[in-house]
Amino acid sequence: MIPLAWSAAMVGYALVFGLGLAGFLGWVERKQSAVLQDRIGANRADVFGWRIIGLFHPVADGIKLMTKEDFVPRHVLRPFHGLAPALSLGCCLACLAALPFGGEFQAFGRAWNLQPWPSPVGLVYILALLGLGVHGVIMAGYAANSNYGLLGGLRGAAQMVAYEVCMAAVLAGPMFLYGTLDLQEAVRAQGRLIAGILPAWGVFTQPLAFLLFLVAGMAASKRIPFDLPEGESEIVGYHVEYSGMKFGMFMMSDFIENIVVCGLGAALFLGGWQVPFVALTGPLGGAIMLASFFAKTCALLFLLMQVRWTLPRLRFDQLLDLGWKSLLPLSLANFLLTVWGCYLWR
Repeated sequence: MIPLAWSAAMVGYALVFGLGLAGFLGWVERKQSAVLQDRIGANRADVFGWRIIGLFHPVADGIKLMTKEDFVPRHVLRPFHGLAPALSLGCCLACLAALPFGGEFQAFGRAWNLQPWPSPVGLVYILALLGLGVHGVIMAGYAANSNYGLLGGLRGAAQMVAYEVCMAAVLAGPMFLYGTLDLQEAVRAQGRLIAGILPAWGVFTQPLAFLLFLVAGMAASKRIPFDLPEGESEIVGYHVEYSGMKFGMFMMSDFIENIVVCGLGAALFLGGWQVPFVALTGPLGGAIMLASFFAKTCALLFLLMQVRWTLPRLRFDQLLDLGWKSLLPLSLANFLLTVWGCYLWR
């Protein structure tokens, strides 16, 4: 009974982590763009006159999306129109369960695992669910029952497939080095020190893979400069016939995808919940593990947000060329070099 209750609590923590951080990212995105463009940014929402630099805007956004009319045009294919946003968001949320938010700690005579769903194939599980999320994009475009929506859906699917293949190829190198597909074991493999000084984090042992992973992850989650599937007002996207909370679910899917990609990056390249030179034991150690993983994920999210407001959008042909002709060959070359390096080292 206790293990089941603990697993349910950790799944609840993963959902709060993902949804809470996604809501906060909406505010960060607005405020960061305002700072970069020398504007004040979102600062109107208040509670009893308190604005606190616009921090109430995510709450106002949520209330607006939930109370706005869900307008469904007559010509759309209704079953697919309703299913597509739920499929996209559901796949992203399910990925959170496999992230290693922390390791194990001892308390009250038993071990407590801070990973909601420990699995020996956690990486494969996350990549498979991200791939399944492509169906939500295609379904939304098809459900629009118009050429505009369908073209937007096909454009989004082509981009996501291209960069998810790249992401899998990029991660082959570090996972071969760690000798496992279990994300928790991959984090533990980075716990040693190189020459007694440098942590054996993936960012130091696989620097090329880290850079390629960031680019592929940003493109797979459809963020600027790779946001062609959405395109806001400039390009008609796959969610052209959506409004209200269904549109909000697509928006949340993008943020959650970002969080999953950054959580994966923190686990595989930044040592996950590990803190160098610090022994993490007991309940305090567990709290430090959670804080360490949270801080590393937020650092990567901040970096991706910074890129979003710095680089211009690519053309679609440039975007696909970058994935298939540059990232994928470099990823495979990195994997081969890793295998040869390990063979020669032995």
